[in-house]
Amino acid sequence: MNNRKIPMRMCTGCMEMKPKKELIRVVKNKENEVSIDLVGKKPGRGAYICKNINCLDKAIKSKRLDKNLEVKINDEVYGKLKEEINENENVDN
Repeated sequence: MNNRKIPMRMCTGCMEMKPKKELIRVVKNKENEVSIDLVGKKPGRGAYICKNINCLDKAIKSKRLDKNLEVKINDEVYGKLKEEINENENVDN
């Protein structure tokens, strides 16, 4: 049996290390445009957030996503993140 290494990333909300597949990636490209990367393949600097609304609220309040990506994130991106998290919570329940 081959034990595969599971890539771990830190959530910017709760600051816990979790498997990469359990997190949502927010990416900043070379033109400083911020977008949500659900596949995890977009080029650019990435930051990760749990699929949990409480983690997103913590990240927004402390501006950790802004600091990690070194750019001001607009409300549209936060709105899309909230929609994505709400969709995931509804699917899980």
